[in-house]
Amino acid sequence: MTPNPALGVLFHWLGGLASGSFYVPYRGVQKWSWETYWLVGGVFSWIVAPLLVAGLLTKSLFSVIVGAPPSTLFWCYFFGLLWGVGGLTFGLTMRYLGLSLGMAIVMGLCAAFGTLMPPVFNGTFASQVLGTPSGRVILFGIFVCLFGIAIAGMAGVRKERSMPVEEQQSSIKEFNLRKGFGVATLSGVMSACFAYGLAAGNPIRAATIQAGTPNLWQGLPVLVVVLLGGFTTNFIWTAYLNVRNKTGHEYLASELPVETAALGPQPISETALSGPTASVLTHAPAELMRETVQVPLLRNYLLCALAGVTWYFQFFFYSMGETKMGRYTFSSWTLHMASIVIFSTLWGVGLKEWKGAGRPAIRLLLIGLLTLLGSTIIIGYGNYLASPSH
Repeated sequence: MTPNPALGVLFHWLGGLASGSFYVPYRGVQKWSWETYWLVGGVFSWIVAPLLVAGLLTKSLFSVIVGAPPSTLFWCYFFGLLWGVGGLTFGLTMRYLGLSLGMAIVMGLCAAFGTLMPPVFNGTFASQVLGTPSGRVILFGIFVCLFGIAIAGMAGVRKERSMPVEEQQSSIKEFNLRKGFGVATLSGVMSACFAYGLAAGNPIRAATIQAGTPNLWQGLPVLVVVLLGGFTTNFIWTAYLNVRNKTGHEYLASELPVETAALGPQPISETALSGPTASVLTHAPAELMRETVQVPLLRNYLLCALAGVTWYFQFFFYSMGETKMGRYTFSSWTLHMASIVIFSTLWGVGLKEWKGAGRPAIRLLLIGLLTLLGSTIIIGYGNYLASPSH
């Protein structure tokens, strides 16, 4: 299949748009705790959507997966488990470093490890990356991406400094650079394991193509296995929270006592890497009342399904983008990270999260977004240089 880097970049941008947008439906979920709506959405993200889409677009899905080498299935599933750990520890990063600084460190580490480690592990880093002009251009684009993420993080720090004194004092009580950096490192490295899981699934890609699947959809069966690993980690954690917080009845309850429902829709701070894990750690105290409230059960399920399917489409488009990047598919992860930061930040601006941040913060934010945009252009150009038609 002839590479088409421009189309690949477009697919990665669509994936970033889906990733930056998936949390919006969660804002409409009412009277459910985080663990409840995150697990319901996760069923659609990690089980329903991958199976349904791959079943429709690929050939002999289950035969291909079952027939894959056991070692391939193990590593895809195992890296999915580790990726789930990275998402769950993201909440601790936010607690100790704040959203902006924590986001910059996690996304930067995730972009670097997820992009550079596969070619290092495969032994192609020196020959295909450092040893070719196109590879060096792509490597430069990766560093530009990391620089852009750092600038976006600086903008977030400026924004947080403009918070009211009471909120600043609250943030200072939680701030712990040593713990925060340690947890952020764990989260960033573990989150990058998703890229490792996809790379480990190359035998599955070959098998599904041999079964008659078009090249464009070759990554979909791999997603089924990797996301199953991520589902396992998240299911264990959310089920534990359901038991600990006594919220398991929320899945079927049409009305709830205010003691448990007063939490209401909580502030969500999530990314494609993690989901709204910060709210797991900081449930607001409920206002005790003896009344009961109606739960929009059907609406909650529909919104969670919409959020979950939207989340899945980030990697649906990611797998398509990989097929268009030629021999430099490793650059796909950087493009994915850059587009996530761009679109999630634009959503934050649209939802007025940057209102009152001040001109210095807005200026840094704009510079960061333009830098990230430039990094995608540089990486796309590097892939273009490597294409046979060039």
